[in-house]
Amino acid sequence: MNPYRIAGFGWVSSYGFGRGFSSGFSGFGPGTLPQLQRQDLFDKPDRRFGRMDPFSRLGLAGITLALQDAGMDHWQEKRPVAILAETYSGCLETDCDYFTTVIPEHGALASPQLFAYTLSNTFLGEAALRFGLTGCCEVVNSCRPDGLAVVDNALDLLDNGEAEAVVVGFCDLDSYGVLQAPGSLFLVVDKSAPSAQLTLTREASGALSLSGQPIACAMALVARLKS
Repeated sequence: MNPYRIAGFGWVSSYGFGRGFSSGFSGFGPGTLPQLQRQDLFDKPDRRFGRMDPFSRLGLAGITLALQDAGMDHWQEKRPVAILAETYSGCLETDCDYFTTVIPEHGALASPQLFAYTLSNTFLGEAALRFGLTGCCEVVNSCRPDGLAVVDNALDLLDNGEAEAVVVGFCDLDSYGVLQAPGSLFLVVDKSAPSAQLTLTREASGALSLSGQPIACAMALVARLKS
């Protein structure tokens, strides 16, 4: 059995946004996501945040809140921290918006601003630059019904010594992803001494548990964080 520590977590859902248990995490449900402003996340003016597409803004917000909860949002030197994200629809909405600017005038009016966000992993690069993270950055589109492939990948990076911590989570603008609702949820996981409240373990069989409770799917992880 390998123990891991969840050093912090952050989320954005139709119920609001926040970090850790202190913000009253209520899970995910139907509804409209909050219109996040730069002031909700960053102290200093940030023009790039305002230009980001909704998917990238949603993902960056979840990562930022998780790093803030873990006390890792300030840095002096770059750190070997990885970022992994599971998504179903990714930036498809932005891709469609971009192509509506490509079709007229044979592409002469194609939007360079939208083009910058036509890859689902763009927000990972944004987060890595902002927080000095030099580890692996990957977006996963998994066919596993439990939605936990991305968590297994994160633990593999830790076990193999490829990262000292991993920011891992889920991000979708619609309800087709593993969260079954629009939103983002990110955890900061490392191999430091596990806390009593948030200890993630993986058995030799691959089974996961959180603080002694089995985690059979991503929604079970969400339910455990709510309790």
